[in-house]
Amino acid sequence: MKRLWTPAWIARHVATVVLVGAFLALGWWQISRAAGGNTLSWAYAFEWPIFAGFVVFVWWRELRHTLRGDGDPADAESADTESADAEPTAPTAANGAVAASGSRPAVRRPVRVNRVPVAPDGVEDADLAAYNRYLQWLNANPGARPGDYPG
Repeated sequence: MKRLWTPAWIARHVATVVLVGAFLALGWWQISRAAGGNTLSWAYAFEWPIFAGFVVFVWWRELRHTLRGDGDPADAESADTESADAEPTAPTAANGAVAASGSRPAVRRPVRVNRVPVAPDGVEDADLAAYNRYLQWLNANPGARPGDYPG
């Protein structure tokens, strides 16, 4: 529980209370405007409490994430250095097994690389070559406007 009383978490708690209070007050204000005849305010009267609920949802999710122990990268780095110094007595998270009793295995996501198709050797795209010539001309003539390009 001490993790939830750091300066960063105190700021999160205060921001949550302020935002939820402000959003609910704005919702009440929109209800009073809608009751006065402004029909557009009915949509806003429902929208502001939804925003307040979203703030509570994000705060709750971050709270659970921190209490679970997965949220602090500094703790993860210190645990990695400690486990590197110690002899492995249990299966590690790297091979997919649980590292210690009660802890969860690390989830590693695959890295996706977008590959650009490369033209075969000796074959050059005519549009690409023309664009490269244009860029070379712009580089050689720094004060010129694009409309001055002779090609």
